[in-house]
Amino acid sequence: MSPIISASQLRNLETQNLIILDARVGKDIYQSYLEKHIKGARFINLDTDLAEIGEDAAFGGRHPLPGIEEFGRTLAALGISEDSHVVIYDDKNGTNAAARAWWMLRSFGLKEVQVLDGGFQAAEREGVECASGEEVYEKTAPMQNQRWLLPTSSLEDVENELINNSSTVIDVRDAYRYKGESESIDLIAGHIPGAINIPFSENLDENGNFLKPEVLKEKYSKLLKDKSQNLIIHCGSGVTACHTILALDYAGLPIPDLYVGSWSEWSRREGKKIATETEK
Repeated sequence: MSPIISASQLRNLETQNLIILDARVGKDIYQSYLEKHIKGARFINLDTDLAEIGEDAAFGGRHPLPGIEEFGRTLAALGISEDSHVVIYDDKNGTNAAARAWWMLRSFGLKEVQVLDGGFQAAEREGVECASGEEVYEKTAPMQNQRWLLPTSSLEDVENELINNSSTVIDVRDAYRYKGESESIDLIAGHIPGAINIPFSENLDENGNFLKPEVLKEKYSKLLKDKSQNLIIHCGSGVTACHTILALDYAGLPIPDLYVGSWSEWSRREGKKIATETEK
């Protein structure tokens, strides 16, 4: 199954086990969900459902993963089971929380998980039926899992891989943040020494939709030529990094490691070097 689904495909999708998740983020976003969402969509919260935010971002970053058992309970509360076909959307074409939710669901073991190309705006343009108010649905029994199934890297892993030159670390943040020109979210501008910059926005075309799989495959093959094919992807807090992981999977390339703590952890950890020059 393709990890990406178009709004027209969603509008014509006929399956009894379909569950749609609204993963939009922002101020008063739940109120926005209540005012209008794709019919049947269930709201999932980045900060409370897709992360377990700790007291110190220097250890885990701004959006650490929740415990695997806790996430299983979250899925049960949303009525998701092993045979569910889950479609997730946000209003930033996966660059906010939809791709993060996709990664977590896939990493939990679900196989039929897709992100809506173009997000909520594409659904509205395509005439996908919308609704307002609360959605009523049945909970399911919690699924059991012992660990995240997709690969992750810790801060120590990233550091060791860079020292040994055995992995390519990709920072998907905007170039101005990577270069250290300014920082709008975290405390310090710059990047992890040795990491290269391929902004997540380059996964999209001029209309804000994902590039075709073959285009993405050719693009990353060229960008990573002569570099280690062991990839570690990171961003600010392990959310938009999932957008590039999604793009790589869509392109038919291996799913790389996610450094969940990302820049928000590295930049706060005492003693870690910070670079501002462009890596070659």
